[in-house]
Amino acid sequence: MALINTKIKPFSATAFKDGEFVDVSDADLAGQWSVVFFYPADFTFVCPTELGDLADHYEELKSLGVEVYSVSTDTHFTHKAWHGSSDTIGKIRYAMIGDPTTEISQNFEVLREGEGLADRGTFVIDPDGVIQVMEITAEGVGRNAAELVRKVKAAIYVREHPGEVCPAKWEEGEETLAPSLDLVGKI
Repeated sequence: MALINTKIKPFSATAFKDGEFVDVSDADLAGQWSVVFFYPADFTFVCPTELGDLADHYEELKSLGVEVYSVSTDTHFTHKAWHGSSDTIGKIRYAMIGDPTTEISQNFEVLREGEGLADRGTFVIDPDGVIQVMEITAEGVGRNAAELVRKVKAAIYVREHPGEVCPAKWEEGEETLAPSLDLVGKI
C-alpha cells in the first residue's frame, strides 16, 4: 500500500447523517481535514465498539476542523436501520457512507477481494485531499479514537509548522523536532 502522500480518488455515494440521506463525494472533503473510517459491516461485533468510540470523540475532532466519514459496503438504508436499533450507533452524528458498489473501498485499497467487505482502515486526509495518516488492522483488532485524535493533531501541527516533526507519543503542547544534520546520532 503506497497511499501515503497520494491524493484521494474521486467518489460519490449516499450516506445516512442526522436522520437524513445525503450525497457525499470527494469534493465534500476538499478544503478541510477529514477522517475516512472503514469497517467491515453493520450489525457486527467489533465495529459498533469502534464507531461508538469515534462518536465519543467526534466533537473534539470537529473542534479541530475535522469532519468524519465512516464507510462500509452496506447500504445507506442499512446504516439507517442500525442507527435506529442500537444505542451505541444511535449516538453517531457523523456521516455513515454506504459503499455497496465497493468503489470507495477499492479506491482506498481496503476491499477484501471475493468477500465484498472492507478491512478496518483509517485515513486522515488533509485539506488538499492528500492522505497523511493511514492505519489498517485485522478483523479482530479494534482501533482507538483517542490515538486517532493524537495522530490528527500531529498531522495538523506538522502541516502548520514546516520544518518540524512530531516524535513518538507526541502530545499537543510538547516539544517537536527540527530535523537537521546536528540531530543525527543524538536522539
